[in-house]
Amino acid sequence: MKEFDSLKRIQELCSERKWSYYQLAKVSGIAYSTLSTMINKHNAPSLPTLQKLCAGFGISITDFFEPDRSSSLLTKEQAECLSLFTALSPKDKELAIAYLKGLSKVL
Repeated sequence: MKEFDSLKRIQELCSERKWSYYQLAKVSGIAYSTLSTMINKHNAPSLPTLQKLCAGFGISITDFFEPDRSSSLLTKEQAECLSLFTALSPKDKELAIAYLKGLSKVL
């Protein structure tokens, strides 16, 4: 069985969102020094840290460990919307949700 590389997954998620580690630390509510040390010394995150990182990314822990699980249930358009949405800042996510709610009332 192949061992899961949580640090690689964190790097992938940051890359997808075009986030720096500083941005991730800020949205996750963890100290940048903690995240930087974890990445640079190749230390796997503790469960509480991983929970904060997942909250910052806007994903569940299940989605962290099984990224393809949820996307296989989505249409191509839904997957694209979700991918774009997850790359947004928390404030932009609020705006996107408000915009979609407005659009749904038009239809």
